[in-house]
Amino acid sequence: MSYQQFAYLYDRLMNDVPYDKWVELVKKAVSDYKVNGANLLDLACGTGELSIRFSQAGFRVTGVDLSEDMLSVAQAKTIEAGEGVFYLEQDMSRLEGLPVFDLVCICCDSINYLRTEEDVINTFKGVYEHLDENGLFIFDVHSLYKMNQLFINQTYAVNDEDLSLIWQCYEGENPNSVEHDLSFFELDEESGMYHRYDELHFQRTYSVEQYSEWLDLTGFSVVKVEADFSEGIEDLAERIFFYCKKKEMIK
Repeated sequence: MSYQQFAYLYDRLMNDVPYDKWVELVKKAVSDYKVNGANLLDLACGTGELSIRFSQAGFRVTGVDLSEDMLSVAQAKTIEAGEGVFYLEQDMSRLEGLPVFDLVCICCDSINYLRTEEDVINTFKGVYEHLDENGLFIFDVHSLYKMNQLFINQTYAVNDEDLSLIWQCYEGENPNSVEHDLSFFELDEESGMYHRYDELHFQRTYSVEQYSEWLDLTGFSVVKVEADFSEGIEDLAERIFFYCKKKEMIK
């Protein structure tokens, strides 16, 4: 999924996302699992909000995203922040030409934008190939509960003076998938008129057991699964986190 005009409005519309929690989660995991080194690959990095924060936390960061527009925003923000993130335009399900990293992170349910089971498996394969033998792979996904109960047939709205969003969610063609129909309106201060932009985004998730099976298939051991930035998983959990290491490194 490639963001277009939405890339330039994304940060304003998503300003309540708890990015600092992701940073603290990753820092704790580095300590808990004794990761050697600080080279971090931020896959599906979007506008670079987390890439910049990871860099500020002391990691050497490479950000990869499919959207040229997102990366353009990320690069400008990174320069303004005085950080040194290296950005690349690639599909995370078709990684190539990258070095090996101590940490690979796919944050903010970005895996859910992959359309097919094959894309998810290929992403795991690519991460495996670019992860150090003692490295750690962390990613999060929407739970089945969130996808089917909190998204489908729901409408969300943001209404500011110069920017508004109507976000409608419909059941997708695939099981446990949703189509996000986004319409946003941006004020042109010179004319006093609003410009309307429409985009359609797709997300799909799977059970914890299915993700675990694919991770096992691609050479990973799942060392921990938790939900909503806390230990354990409850029935109404909305976001599931996976912590993974290469099988041969599990004693």
